[in-house]
Amino acid sequence: MVVPTYNESENLEWIVGRLREAQPGVDVMVVDDNSPDGTGEIADRMASQDPAVSVVHRTEKAGLGAAYLNGFAVALEAGYDVIGEMDADGSHQPEQLHRLLDALHSADLVIGSRYVPGGSVVNWPLQRLALSRGGNLYVRLLLGIKVKDATAGFRLFRRTTLEAIDLASVLSTGYVFQTDLAYRTVTRGMRVTEVPIEFIERVRGDSKMSGQVASESLKLITRWGLSERLAQLRSRRGRS
Repeated sequence: MVVPTYNESENLEWIVGRLREAQPGVDVMVVDDNSPDGTGEIADRMASQDPAVSVVHRTEKAGLGAAYLNGFAVALEAGYDVIGEMDADGSHQPEQLHRLLDALHSADLVIGSRYVPGGSVVNWPLQRLALSRGGNLYVRLLLGIKVKDATAGFRLFRRTTLEAIDLASVLSTGYVFQTDLAYRTVTRGMRVTEVPIEFIERVRGDSKMSGQVASESLKLITRWGLSERLAQLRSRRGRS
């Protein structure tokens, strides 16, 4: 599991400890964006005590997507056949990872979803929940995909999936990265499966989500959607 961090010193040992207890056979890669609060040093100490924990140190805070791309590249180079994502803040519960692992037997990408039957969100204000649900509806309508929770960050990819979606061409670095990879997976004809999870809003540390991040995501999704619709229109004209 790739776990990106920036100023998660309050959460890192807690969440990695839970993950190692829930799934002892799963390795953990912490990708730290040079956190000034000492998160990287905590990760190094954990790695020195547990061979299943490794650390990738980045030199700057360059966005969630950039951290994941870095972690994916290292994991692929190391030969892993299954590579996952999860947050360090406790919103993704390691005790539910087995649901994703079970579903991977018949999928190319498994998403821990808040918005399929059985999924839920805990401790979000109504406004943020409405924004998230509305954003996912917008994604489905504009991009023409059926994924209910394309913005979710609790995932498992097969190695073959990451290789097929051409990570070298991924330019999205913020939270829209999640939608980007889900869209690429679907449009390449691979199977995406969503399993229900209970998402819990962080109780320690500061959220990295902001209005600016949401605005960036909306603009990029709109651009992709309009490009897709234009390509479909040109294709129809070419056949007529």
